[in-house]
Amino acid sequence: MKKITRLVQAAQAFDTASGGVVVPVQPATTFLRGADNQPLNPANTYARDHNDTVRLVEQLITELEEGAASLLFPSGMAAIAALFRTLPTGARIVLQQGIYWGTTNWVRSFAQRRGMDLAEVDMTDPAAVVQALQGAALLWIETPSNPMLRVIDIAVVAQMAHQAGALLAVDNTAATPLLTNPLTLGADVVMNSATKAMNGHSDVLAGSLTFAQDNTLYQAVQSDRAEAGAIIGPFEAWLLLRGLRSFALRVERMCQNAQKIADALAAHPNVPAVFYPGLADHPGHDVAANQMQGGFGYLLSFLAGDTRAQSLQVIGDLQVFHRATSMGGVESLVEHRHTIEPYSNIPENLLRLSIGIEDVDDLIDDLTQALDRL
Repeated sequence: MKKITRLVQAAQAFDTASGGVVVPVQPATTFLRGADNQPLNPANTYARDHNDTVRLVEQLITELEEGAASLLFPSGMAAIAALFRTLPTGARIVLQQGIYWGTTNWVRSFAQRRGMDLAEVDMTDPAAVVQALQGAALLWIETPSNPMLRVIDIAVVAQMAHQAGALLAVDNTAATPLLTNPLTLGADVVMNSATKAMNGHSDVLAGSLTFAQDNTLYQAVQSDRAEAGAIIGPFEAWLLLRGLRSFALRVERMCQNAQKIADALAAHPNVPAVFYPGLADHPGHDVAANQMQGGFGYLLSFLAGDTRAQSLQVIGDLQVFHRATSMGGVESLVEHRHTIEPYSNIPENLLRLSIGIEDVDDLIDDLTQALDRL
């Protein structure tokens, strides 16, 4: 079946007891054993690592990412932390510059605590990447990156990493597994913040790791998750499953809206620059067109006016966009990123947009009226 069909039907006809077309929630934290002391269901003994709904979502994500196995976590950062905890003390890590600040900030702190050798590298400089990878255990990239929407050629970087003996992990949150499948391009692990477009309704925290192989790395992360208790609850997994059923339609609409909005912003005289890989003049457009199938994503950023004050004026004048942090929901959000990350190198007049599924003309009209006031 096509991915959209598999998603829509994933939560149907699984409750054989009642005949319901929706998977039930099983909140039990422990499971019965028979008189012989054997589990009544061999798959379930304790909820820290055993839940039917969680396993169903993991199976779906594995299929979406075209991988071998997936693990679900209570947040995207919990997924990231679980992967990095499998690295030995003193390991060398290579991190792409200019990615989601939450990742960069946590990895810096973790590397310092564990005596790790951390290199943050400009991925547009191949020579610097090759040099940084010498002796590295893991390369972490994000494409398109948040919030500057830089695009990385996954296949090329995977070859670089593997030649140096390093694993490649890719944050696929902005692309989603409906647009890009990094494992098919050579990545070893893919992370998705399922809080974002996978769930799509701004009401669930979740994260996932998908592995190219069911190997010792997967098994190590699986053991770490169970032992550290980094699990997602059954209700959250059920809500995520519900969100996944409309995932394909939402992403299709969000990408269509984002492209039209990017085009409109690029034509506005009070917008010095737009960062969206769907624009022909974006430096990563050709790579994105090759490795993103079906759209260029729901995330974009732009410079509003020439100063911080002007950008804050624009964000204050918006009436349809919600001023809030996060992305990937059905509602469109706007954020002055420098307010959130004043310690980074983000331009002070940059606004980040997460494009939802509203009528695109309403969204464009809202942006236009705010920009026209400058």
